[in-house]
Amino acid sequence: MADKEATVYIVDVGRSMGKKHHGRDKTDLDWALQYFWDKVTSAVMTGRKTLNIGVIGLRTDGTNVSDAGVNDPEGYENITVLQTLKQTMLSDVRELQAKLVPSASDEGDAISAVVAAITMIANATRGKTGKPLQYKRKIVLITSSLGSMDPEDSDQLDAIVSKIKEDGIQLVLIGVDFDDTEFGFKEEDKSDEKAEIEEYLKKLTDDCGGVFATLAEAVEGIDTPETKKTRPVKSYQGTLTLGNPEKYDSAMTINVERYPRTSIARPITAKTWFIKRDPAAEDGTQSTHTVTEDPGDGSNEETLGGVKTQRFFQIEKEGETGAKIDVPQDQLESGYAYGRTAVHIAESDRVILELDTLPSLDIIGFIPEDKFERYLAMTKTNVIVAQKGNDKASLALSSFIHALYETASYAVARFAAKERKNPLILLLAPLIEPDFEGLIDFELPFAEDVRDYKFPPLDKKVTVADKSLTQHRDLPTPELMDAMSAYVDAMDLSTFGTDDDGNSAEYMPMDETYSPLVHRVHQIVRWRATNPTAEELPDPPPILTKYSTPPAELAEASKPQLEALMLAGDVKKVPPKQASRKRTREREKPLSGLNVDELLSAHPKRARVDPINPIPSFKQTLATTDNIDTFKTAVADLAKVVYSYITNSVGDARYGQALECIRVMREEMTELEEPALFNGFLHELKRKIFAGELGGNRRDMWMKVRMNRVGLIDQKLSPFSEVTEEAAREFWKPPPPPA
Repeated sequence: MADKEATVYIVDVGRSMGKKHHGRDKTDLDWALQYFWDKVTSAVMTGRKTLNIGVIGLRTDGTNVSDAGVNDPEGYENITVLQTLKQTMLSDVRELQAKLVPSASDEGDAISAVVAAITMIANATRGKTGKPLQYKRKIVLITSSLGSMDPEDSDQLDAIVSKIKEDGIQLVLIGVDFDDTEFGFKEEDKSDEKAEIEEYLKKLTDDCGGVFATLAEAVEGIDTPETKKTRPVKSYQGTLTLGNPEKYDSAMTINVERYPRTSIARPITAKTWFIKRDPAAEDGTQSTHTVTEDPGDGSNEETLGGVKTQRFFQIEKEGETGAKIDVPQDQLESGYAYGRTAVHIAESDRVILELDTLPSLDIIGFIPEDKFERYLAMTKTNVIVAQKGNDKASLALSSFIHALYETASYAVARFAAKERKNPLILLLAPLIEPDFEGLIDFELPFAEDVRDYKFPPLDKKVTVADKSLTQHRDLPTPELMDAMSAYVDAMDLSTFGTDDDGNSAEYMPMDETYSPLVHRVHQIVRWRATNPTAEELPDPPPILTKYSTPPAELAEASKPQLEALMLAGDVKKVPPKQASRKRTREREKPLSGLNVDELLSAHPKRARVDPINPIPSFKQTLATTDNIDTFKTAVADLAKVVYSYITNSVGDARYGQALECIRVMREEMTELEEPALFNGFLHELKRKIFAGELGGNRRDMWMKVRMNRVGLIDQKLSPFSEVTEEAAREFWKPPPPPA
């Protein structure tokens, strides 16, 4: 469970915040709100009820601090509570957007706003008995210090600092154009009044042990994604055993706990809602829309409701064609897919097949490190540590970990997390750090999980006569290997970067690389929450695209090695493939002046598709003519070959040849812009198959046609087709049975 948090943002909305400074195209308030909205929308996205946010406006036109728990408003002039501490929703973001606008006043004391925030947090995080609850408390003050501020005396300032430390509140001060030597920013021609207030606020922050930063640094840090920190929840608490402790006293038994270590981060998913035109009505017939949250902006009377899914099971009614009846779910039996067949296993049989396992983690063997193949790691990793507070278990597990490390071995264990749960096979690897020791585990595949694929060797060619050739045009030469090695060395990223001291360092460290998919989606959702009507999306942050391409300097420096590699590999540019072969194409004339194709086409004997060699003869026939009648004849001839293959096939022995003929016909007719010829053939093929005119029941051939996706040529594939995409999909449905 995540920690409870209470954060109060104090936003300066004074008149001076509505001005632009230092050549920026944004006002100081809009610039500051970039940081504010990023933090608030990130909190909204978590959906956590334990993450409470409050907002106080500084230098507002009016005064209202009663919601902060301050009874006497004297001394809190021009300070307004814009939102009490609570879970922030998207509707609250809309309300805050309307309130966070520049005021007409520059009056207001920032220290008094901090005191109001302290009071708000103290009242909201106090239990029923009056004692403070366990919370992470934070106050974030965003100001330009251009307004007036009443300096507090030393006693009052000490009391404020003491209260902040006593309540465990972290004070964060974000200043517009504040000087920050560490970040490297200093405002020129700063007024004495602003410099004095800035120094005063900095002293307050330092005394509280807080964070002081200039707004430029805070806004720059927005693009850097924040990694999600989760509290680990143990997935196993039991014993790690070696041998059978019930039979042998020499068996090893260690009390351990198992926690997740790494997991796959996935982008957030959309949810389906429907718009209720009348909030009082629960009519679910309106159209559905996919959104992430209820807008709640009050711009119209439409509200969103969640779409509920209901599942119905139906079977065909005996004796009535097309009639179906509903079947209650409690009358259904489980079926397991075995290829395309559903296999039913009765409940009594399934109980027998289930393993009667108990929670356990048993070591069943050891393997050397150098014998383990990394591709066998299947799942996320977990860490196994000794039971908390058990010194004996800690000592025993430490001895076992060091034994694995010193022998360069891994342990293989059988793991069952709960009773009657299918066991897994885990690999246990030692992890030794200066202040931590544990075992890293991940799941290994069973024999049924492994798929073996055979590929030809890369270092030799095996001929039909089973001879091995080490020199071949498909095999790399020593010169090519050396050139590739030199290019890889030239593109080395391990020392291309620089550290803080200017020394060579890794260019792409793991802790600075972020998933573009996950964080880009998060960024867009947060941005859309505060910009619901904008048409263009913002560009992705540079940190997300930095490592998508090699560094320009390194690519330029490695050009000589790349050119040498291209020379050694005889790399040549491949001409672009011709998109279409239209009938109006112009053929190249031979140097001799004699066109063999024209001589052959002029022969009175008509070219035909050879049944013995159908595909080459079909292509040759199409290549030697522009006559549509010849196209029709060639398609009809090849269609006869396809029918012959299917009719004379023993089982599915000749289905592959028929499919290849169909595929070639489809490609050629698409290129020659004659889709109607192929579509007519496919309709006839379907009719013959379902009518049983091709040697009996050949519906399995139709399934192969569908699986290989050699369907109708639709308008998406060819603009000359009259078949729509919807009609092409409907074509796959079997014809209705004859009446």
